[in-house]
Amino acid sequence: MAYVIAEPCINTKDTACVDACPVDCIHPKKDEPNYATAELLYIDPVECIDCGACVPVCPVSAIFALDDLPEKWHEFTAKNAAYYGR
Repeated sequence: MAYVIAEPCINTKDTACVDACPVDCIHPKKDEPNYATAELLYIDPVECIDCGACVPVCPVSAIFALDDLPEKWHEFTAKNAAYYGR
C-alpha cells in the first residue's frame, strides 16, 4: 500500500483527495450510497499508484505514505485495505 488515510479524516471526509487522485482509488465518493455512513475515506492499496497527489490537498493532513504513518495510527493500514476486501 502506497498511501493510507488515518484518524484525522474521521468525520471530516473532505473529498479534495478524491478529486486529486488520477486513478480513482479513494472512496467512498459523495455520490456513493455508503458515503453518509462511512467513518472516513479509504485508499485502495492495490489501485494506488504512489503518486502522492492526494497528500497536499488534504485539509486535515490525514494521508500518509505507508513508511511515514505514525505508529499510533498503524491500524489504519488494515482499515483502508479492509474497506476494499483486501
